[in-house]
Amino acid sequence: MAQLPPGIRFITSFSRDQWYRAFIFSLTFFLYASFHLSRKPISIVKGELHKHCAASQEVELDSYKEYAAQFQPVKKPSNVSQCGWEPFDKNNYKQLLGALDYSFLCAYAIGMYLSGIIGERLPIRYYLTVGMLASGLFTAMFGLGYFYNIHNLWFYIMAQIANGLVQTTGWPSVVTCIGNWFGKGRRGLIMGIWNSHTSVGNILGSLIAAYWVSTCWGLSFVMPGVIVAVMGIVCFLFLIEHPKDISCSCTPSSSSKTFLNGASRFRAQTPTLNAKETSKPQDPEMQHLLIDGENCSLSLSSSTVVTGEGRHGTSAISFLGALRIPGVIEFSFCLLFAKLVSYTFLFWLPLYITNIEHLDARRAGDLSTLFDVGGIFGGILAGLISDKLEKRASTCGMMLLLAAPTVYMFSAVSKMGLEATIVMLLISGALVNGPYALITTAVSADLGTHKSLKGNARALSTVTAIIDGTGSVGAALGPLLAGLISPSGWNNVFYMLMVADACALLHSPGETGCSWIGQAYASLSKKLAGWPGPKSCGEWS
Repeated sequence: MAQLPPGIRFITSFSRDQWYRAFIFSLTFFLYASFHLSRKPISIVKGELHKHCAASQEVELDSYKEYAAQFQPVKKPSNVSQCGWEPFDKNNYKQLLGALDYSFLCAYAIGMYLSGIIGERLPIRYYLTVGMLASGLFTAMFGLGYFYNIHNLWFYIMAQIANGLVQTTGWPSVVTCIGNWFGKGRRGLIMGIWNSHTSVGNILGSLIAAYWVSTCWGLSFVMPGVIVAVMGIVCFLFLIEHPKDISCSCTPSSSSKTFLNGASRFRAQTPTLNAKETSKPQDPEMQHLLIDGENCSLSLSSSTVVTGEGRHGTSAISFLGALRIPGVIEFSFCLLFAKLVSYTFLFWLPLYITNIEHLDARRAGDLSTLFDVGGIFGGILAGLISDKLEKRASTCGMMLLLAAPTVYMFSAVSKMGLEATIVMLLISGALVNGPYALITTAVSADLGTHKSLKGNARALSTVTAIIDGTGSVGAALGPLLAGLISPSGWNNVFYMLMVADACALLHSPGETGCSWIGQAYASLSKKLAGWPGPKSCGEWS
């Protein structure tokens, strides 16, 4: 018999379950990357919505209007000025652009608290599909304002609010799905790699938006909207919420590699094992899957679908019940300040680069992607360190401690030239996004499967929504504060970011599960008679 080709040997070396895991990992990666892809255009287009009024721009403006006329059958507007797109062409443009950011992020923060609770009670595939289709619609709706010559501020604000609400369907859904498929064994590294979808989405969104921003900025929104909607259809066709939603294939031999690593390791189908085999430690990646594996239906046919009664029979956790899980409140407030810093960079970095480096909107958008490149390495590094040390909280604290001085260095060094800006963008991106990535992925998944839940796997979406929803409050405040503070000077914006990083560090819980703020409050409660609150660290219920 001829030897199998190397490629076929590679494919058959992995079990059916491992291939499904890889597929779900990749699918959820691109699904949520498309969400971030649709959030980025607003930061790129800001430089086009408001331009620096200069005589040298008159020729460029004439060609811009001539190109725009090809897409607009209506009469050329008389209220398009050299300073940009009305109403953002006035001196208060920073406040108006900040209002756009705030309307999206505030709606996102409010909707996130409800989204997790709803997501626990609906099929993830349907819930996520509807959210992605609606997000594509409202993202494109913002860009249609260009083609239909709309200059009403409230049109753009309402588009942002609606988009913020529907985008809350994304994060709890994908985290719950990835948490169902992967256990705790190497969760930090796996989710650190997986969470790079935020940076990948930001990079792709920047490049797509920058391609059209100087000629037809409406397409900078329409094209990402189409991409999100298409990915929503892909989600409906291919997303598998839980390993038990597909049949588990039996293997004839307990000694085969497939048995040791594949889906056949569910207890319900495990053949008789001797004492030596049963004493072997379980694969840590399967620990979460084995919680209620005995309900898995067996079939030799790969087309059989199980009902998953064991999974849906457990009642979903309440909002207050999720808050009582140790660490949820502490990490929520830590993420609030960490996300404030990250989203300020996300929404205002291209405009800052335009002002400091005197680049056009397209080049500034391309350069700002380096911050997200640094964020990819930061998220992976944070996950790897937290797995090695087995201390997620300490890893967050260490990176937050380094982030504050790095932000200050960025504000100083970025004025020294383009090369210095590039280096500091990479370093700042790694240290700012590292803790943010770790908390929203591995930490949320750990808390959603905390031992106090006694195997109830239906808390993951609610816990994820609480943590990310609280973080989104900071994400809403950051760009708003930047819009209000930046007229007084960019240095003041960076001072605000440094204070936010320090607050995130103070709220970061130690390995005891209590933040420095919590320890101080508990200590004060002990000393003052009648003082409301806990008398010991972690006693918050």
